[in-house]
Amino acid sequence: MWIGWIEFDLLLGDVHSLKEKRSVVRPLVAELRRRFEVSVAEVGHLDLHRRAAVGAVVVSADYRHAVDVLDEVERSVANRPELALLSAHRGFSTSHDE
Repeated sequence: MWIGWIEFDLLLGDVHSLKEKRSVVRPLVAELRRRFEVSVAEVGHLDLHRRAAVGAVVVSADYRHAVDVLDEVERSVANRPELALLSAHRGFSTSHDE
């Protein structure tokens, strides 16, 4: 079993409150869950209204499939016009890791 994760550091566009931030982040999280069948959550910068950290995780029997899914997730986030992708960090582990 392979576990792959990716964390995005995002700069949000014309956002001036935490309420407006939620109106950008929630649809992003919902779309990633639906389109790619991954677990997704806002994981950082919770008190900042123009920044967000969003993480996604995939579990797969195959390493290559996990990489492909995370590549697609990253492309999807990078192509959203309402935000700027500042950085993306990813990692992988296997059930054989100790």
